[in-house]
Amino acid sequence: MMTMPKPTSPLRLLHVHAHPDDESSKGAATTAYYRKQGVAVLVATCTGGERGDILNPKMVSADNEARLPELRRAEMAAAAKILDIEQVWLGFIDSGMGPEVEPDTFAAQDVDVAAGRLVKVIRDFRPQVVTTYDENGGYPHPDHIMTHKITMAAVEAAADPSAWPEHGPAWKVTKLYYDITLHRGRYAALDRAMHAAGLDSPYTNWLAGWAETDEDRARITTRIPCAAYFGVRNDALRAHATQIDPDGRWFAVPLEIQQAAHPSEDYQLVRSRVPAAIPENDLFAGVRGGAGEPVGGWVFPG
Repeated sequence: MMTMPKPTSPLRLLHVHAHPDDESSKGAATTAYYRKQGVAVLVATCTGGERGDILNPKMVSADNEARLPELRRAEMAAAAKILDIEQVWLGFIDSGMGPEVEPDTFAAQDVDVAAGRLVKVIRDFRPQVVTTYDENGGYPHPDHIMTHKITMAAVEAAADPSAWPEHGPAWKVTKLYYDITLHRGRYAALDRAMHAAGLDSPYTNWLAGWAETDEDRARITTRIPCAAYFGVRNDALRAHATQIDPDGRWFAVPLEIQQAAHPSEDYQLVRSRVPAAIPENDLFAGVRGGAGEPVGGWVFPG
């Protein structure tokens, strides 16, 4: 049974992520930016990352391999403390990246049934804003794609009084975003800035094989000016010691270059019950000053 924190702020932000560490690699500076403003932030983590690998070579050992689920929970707790957030586990089993999905894992579940756990989180926490991944999962991990599916289903079901009545009164999320922080434009800006500074870029070869269309660029509707919190993001990433190599690509670009070259984390607004003036620089645009449950259906996109 999930233990849910109760809302403590008029403004509430829910991030839905697939695995422990996703909350730190995607949108963590945004989280710190809003926590500084007093916004309540909750992360719902769908799986425990049980079938992941140890990606930090300094942490590879037989003992750590055997204890990976335990270690990843401890890492998540440490990252949550750094980010000053609440966090809840939805309790699904990591699907891994193998060619076949095991029947007991997250990606194999019925979407509408699995969404019920997130409906409870939404109704208990009552967020005005929810972020998740796009239809491709941000990248095509089965758990990321499933996270997208259950978030879309849960946001709709949470607003329907006839759905999951055992999970409490209906709650209408005001705005729903896809986190697209890890897009080509960001890494191209960092690559240019590294070369301009006379430094080797870790992204040059990577970018050569990464195409981006006008449609991809147009998806960015919202840029959160959170560069001052990139250091907090890095600290949260380092807390996931089995997953993040402190000498790896994540940290190869000096912080000051990151802050100057691409000072935002970026999102796509995909649903809103309040009018939206695009581009935005605030996930709560149209919500501040009227933080209660919205009335009516989605007005964006029109």
